[in-house]
Amino acid sequence: MGDGDEPGDLETLGQGLLQRAEFDRAVRAQLDPGYPAQQQWRQVNEVDSRNTAFLASVVDRVGWPGARLVGSEAAHAAWLLAQHAPAEERARWLPLLAAAVDPDDDVAVRDHAYLADRVATDARRPQRWGTQSLCFPGRGCRLYPLEDPAGVNARSRSIGLEPLTDATLAAAYPSYADIDTA
Repeated sequence: MGDGDEPGDLETLGQGLLQRAEFDRAVRAQLDPGYPAQQQWRQVNEVDSRNTAFLASVVDRVGWPGARLVGSEAAHAAWLLAQHAPAEERARWLPLLAAAVDPDDDVAVRDHAYLADRVATDARRPQRWGTQSLCFPGRGCRLYPLEDPAGVNARSRSIGLEPLTDATLAAAYPSYADIDTA
């Protein structure tokens, strides 16, 4: 894989995914939690752009880098890169990730739920698992609209996610129109 920009053999590919996920986490850890500076966001965007290009080249070459292909940790790293990719890439990769999920791999099942909710909110559709929130500085975070608020905790528990509190559910945006006016 050389400098980490081209996918090579599968072991090296897995290492590259893990390294890129570490860069992703590191650059986000440097963000000012109150009011990140523009330069900080530029750095995040640069890392995301490079990671997206890398993951796109991997997917084009070998398909989705799931656990059977690169191991569980590297597959989870690929999911993280996908979460921070542009919406159109996330939507393109979601069915590939879904097809690669081993139902006995708890991490992969949860990764799928997070990416599915992210793709749904990108498309202004209600989320199924309640994993995505909209946050405003000084005003806190609220869940994006939910597909079935009454059933979300049962679904979440079935895949090992913590249930949402009644207060969190009550504060969820009921629709995207409510978000538009927030």
